[in-house]
This record gives sequence, structure tokens and C-alpha cells, in this order.
Amino acid sequence: MNTLQFNDLRRIMVDPGEYYVSSKPVVISTLLGSCVAACLYDPVGGIFGMNHFLLAYRDYPRGISVIQSEEGRYGIYAMELLINDMMKRGANRANLKAKCFGGANVLRLREDRQNEQTVGDVNVAFIKAFLANEKIPLISASLGGIHGRTVHFVGTDYAVFVKRIGESQERLLEKQERRYWRINIAQHQQRKSTAEFW
Repeated sequence: MNTLQFNDLRRIMVDPGEYYVSSKPVVISTLLGSCVAACLYDPVGGIFGMNHFLLAYRDYPRGISVIQSEEGRYGIYAMELLINDMMKRGANRANLKAKCFGGANVLRLREDRQNEQTVGDVNVAFIKAFLANEKIPLISASLGGIHGRTVHFVGTDYAVFVKRIGESQERLLEKQERRYWRINIAQHQQRKSTAEFW
């Protein structure tokens, strides 16, 4: 996690797999492609936070609820880390509200051409299902599409500023996501072969 300056506020950069929680007036920022960032806040307790997760789409079994799949468990883990840390700092789960962003099809995989679910589609379905199951209201969202986004979550009033990224930044983001998927697939195959061996 990097810390930068945003006007008069400290800005925390959240990368994939990370989250950040605060009760201080900071800005939490991230860059999203097919990933999703959940911005949660308790307006009564003054606690807020953001996570950034990319679900393991390659293992997604067709016809199974996203929340029960391997991806769903990973997504639930990412969400529970954020929620539990917020509650440790004094947030009340009943007061939580959400603003969610991302889930774009920046990878433009063959699944999109075949009208099958893409990485972004699975992420969007997961976050909507999770919030509905947990009865956390989704106050606003910018989900899906084909373009990446930068997101800035401001802790003073819980406003979120979203901007579509430019072409050069989008190409860089696509390369980073493809590299992540190659690593993720290799790790999954290694776990699978180890499990079969034992």
C-alpha cells in the first residue's frame, strides 16, 4: 500500500488483494479493471474502508451460485476481512452501506465473444449477491462495461469519485491482469496436481 497526497488529505492506494479501513479523514484510492472495489461505510460510527478483489474466474463452475463457488469463497473472504476490521474499530454491521465499482471486461477474453460470463461478470454477480445476502444496501455503483476506472473514496463525506482510465493506462492494466491470471492458473494447477498426488 502506498501513501500519497490528495489536496489536503492523505491518500492510501489499495492494490489487488488489499484493503484499508479508517476513521480518519483520508482518501482511499484504487485502479480497477475486471476487479471490484467495495467501499463500505458506517455513517453513524464514522468508520469506512475499501477492498480490491479479483475472483479466480477460471475455476468458476457453470450453474453453481457464485456465492457457493470457489470464487465466492474468495470474495466472501475479502469482504469479511474488510467488515471484520471495520467492526473491530467500532463500526456497527447494521449501519453499513456500500458503494461498489469495477467488474469491467478489460481482458476481452473469448468468453465475452461467446456470450459467456467474463471475469468482470462473475465479480459483479458476486458483489451484488453478497450485499443482498448480508442485507447491506448498495447506495451507488458503477459496475461492468469495458473500461477500467480509477476510484477515490473520500472519508470526510463518503463520496466516491470515479474516472474512466485512458487508453495507455488501460493497456498497462490489461497486461497486469493477464500476468495475474497466468500466475493464478499455474498455482491452481499446481494445487490440483498436489491434491491428486496425495
